[in-house]
Amino acid sequence: MEPESGTSTSRNPSQLSWVNLSRNLLLAYQSFGVVYGDLSTSPLYVFTSTFKGKLQNHHDEETIFGTFSLIFWTLTLIPLLKYVFILLSADDNGEGGTFALYSLLCRHAKFNLLPNQQAADEELSSYKYGPSSQAIASSPLKRFLEKHKRLRTALLVVVLFGACMVIGDGVLTPAISVLASVSGLKVTEKKLTDGELVLLACVILVGLFALQHCGTHKVAVMFAPIVIIWLVSIFSIGVYNTIHWNPKIVRAISPYYIIKFFSRTGKEGWVSLGGILLCITGTEAMFADLGHFTASSIRLAFAFVIYPCLVVQYMGQAAFLSKNLDSVDNGFYDSIPDPVFWPVFIIATLAAIVGSQAVITATFSIIKQCHALGCFPRVKVVHTSKHIYGQIYIPEINWILMILTLAITIGFQDTTIIGNAYGLACMTVMFITTFLMTLVAIFVWQKSVLIAVVFLLFFWVIEGVYLSAAFIKVPQGGWVPLVLSFIFMIVMYVWHYGTRRKYSYDLHNKVSLKWLLGLGPSLGIVRVPGIGLIYTELATGIPAIFSHFVTNLPAFHQVLVFVCVKSVPVPYVSPEERFLIGRVCPRPYRMYRCIVRYGYKDIQRDDGDFENHLIQSIAEFIQMEAVQPQFSSSEASSSLDGRMAVISSRNYDYASSLIVSEQEDIGVDISIPSSRSATLQSLQSVYDDETPQVRRRRVRFQLPENTGMDPDVREELLDLIQAKEAGVAYIMGHSYVKARKSSSFLKKLVIDIGYSFLRKNCRGPAVALNIPHISLIEVGMIYYV
Repeated sequence: MEPESGTSTSRNPSQLSWVNLSRNLLLAYQSFGVVYGDLSTSPLYVFTSTFKGKLQNHHDEETIFGTFSLIFWTLTLIPLLKYVFILLSADDNGEGGTFALYSLLCRHAKFNLLPNQQAADEELSSYKYGPSSQAIASSPLKRFLEKHKRLRTALLVVVLFGACMVIGDGVLTPAISVLASVSGLKVTEKKLTDGELVLLACVILVGLFALQHCGTHKVAVMFAPIVIIWLVSIFSIGVYNTIHWNPKIVRAISPYYIIKFFSRTGKEGWVSLGGILLCITGTEAMFADLGHFTASSIRLAFAFVIYPCLVVQYMGQAAFLSKNLDSVDNGFYDSIPDPVFWPVFIIATLAAIVGSQAVITATFSIIKQCHALGCFPRVKVVHTSKHIYGQIYIPEINWILMILTLAITIGFQDTTIIGNAYGLACMTVMFITTFLMTLVAIFVWQKSVLIAVVFLLFFWVIEGVYLSAAFIKVPQGGWVPLVLSFIFMIVMYVWHYGTRRKYSYDLHNKVSLKWLLGLGPSLGIVRVPGIGLIYTELATGIPAIFSHFVTNLPAFHQVLVFVCVKSVPVPYVSPEERFLIGRVCPRPYRMYRCIVRYGYKDIQRDDGDFENHLIQSIAEFIQMEAVQPQFSSSEASSSLDGRMAVISSRNYDYASSLIVSEQEDIGVDISIPSSRSATLQSLQSVYDDETPQVRRRRVRFQLPENTGMDPDVREELLDLIQAKEAGVAYIMGHSYVKARKSSSFLKKLVIDIGYSFLRKNCRGPAVALNIPHISLIEVGMIYYV
């Protein structure tokens, strides 16, 4: 046996490397359809946008050579060097994007501003991702940033501004990509007018947004081949044009031609950089969509396919334009040989739709992540793929994006003006990403400040030059992403401010534990059968809603569970670590706390098992408490509210806790002991008949015949099972937030008008948390903040 095992281990490394390579190659193939649609369609409009404006006075071979040289080095330094070789290594548990960088910083340098964080969150396995932060505990820069809350707030504002610019990309990418692809019809024999082209683009855009609810995965199989066919097409055309028109263009790879370009064109050449930077639009998607692939697969796809195809295409287009100076206004389509014009036109249109699809999906993810940070109103999030986790659809945002995209397409009707806006949005996001990456290098990778500053200055100089050229074009369309970002920033600020003030009110108006203990196990009221799930944003303490409810209706459920659903600064929380269970007050009170933790990319699914997971978790906690002394304490202890244990929502040891049996829920089972009256039972059966789609399997719990179980534990578990059989009620606060009379005019404006408007027009908390409407009890409260 031993020699055999030795032989197998000697084969393992090569086998593993082959499996790993084949997996990365498959993922690289899939990434073409999701990541590179936008970047690969840039040749449609880069030369046209560059030569519009004052550079029209320099239509000569030398200028076109210089333009290609600039495009080549821009593609080499930013997507290849910065993103592929450096940024793809700065992932957060495999996730990328500005929020991943911010999340890493929050965990390693305590920049987090989420209000209800606990020490227990730091025990999450995904929280510990990356190097230990112990080594830089004494860093003066770290201490300085942690000490000043305004600096941490400024960092969040920078991240949110970047997020708003990505949302701007979601509006502008479909407009410019689709309009540029259909502009090929201008050069056909039946030349379409601008109005007809805009109408055709609008029809395609409406269809694109209307199909979003299906999800990318439905057509993902055809997406990758479309982009690959497109890349093969532009590579072949590039090779043909280079050889046929001007092979000397190869010399323009030398940076010497960039120096000649600026010496000839001066300020006009600098302004034209606003068009050249469009060759790298869509680069951010490589990092933002990292979670669906691997860093190796994205590196393989870009370095060996995307980069050479784009360079050869731009080279061929420049070779064609150097000999056909009059074709600059429609360089891409004019450079296509006549026999293949129509096939390339069709594949260009399809590739533009694919590129737009990816950016729209990324916008949905950004909105979801902003909500997880408490910076965006509640929206309906639909998970559209069983296979690709994280692909989501947000109906409200989809239709808002569609209206804005159509407005920009109809309003501007010109890819150059839209390109000015698009370039500014993309370069701003890259500028912010470079800044965040520098902080990650210092605080997470623990590199020296000198190395980080060299990285920052090198890329900020390059990106700053492009950004300055983009800002020059603010009057010619560049104002669009700034206005969109301003509107979204106001929405985010108002929501974040209102939410923090409301949380602060809850924190300062908690019910005293001494008062609760003084009432005794009955709480001085009638304890009716059933479980009451009291939703609160507080991770510790008893919310004011509880005393408000008891004051107005002196009856409460036999078992009470305070449920806090909160976000933690990690992308995903594994189901095994999702539930934190603790006890509030001594055992006879039958009061518990459950904290449900989600990461910023987690999706709360309506799987109908939440109640069952909760009951199993509490039962597991009751038994754990009996055998592990650290969870038990004297009943007089004032620290009873605070002892929490992570209870897995999977792999329960059912033999030691509860026996679970399942049956189809087809109405009220009369054999089940229930506290409901005959009237309530008949109402329930009528409701079930009218709404068959909400029927779910009923899970029954029973105690095992275990004579060795502690009598107190057994009694508590029996009470829990009986309460579950009697029914579960969800109790939530229906709050009205108002500014105090003594507040300033600005605060009244933000709270009474802005925050109130957003609360009334966003999804209710019960809808966002998938709470069954028939079991919901809402308690009205007014918050004077």
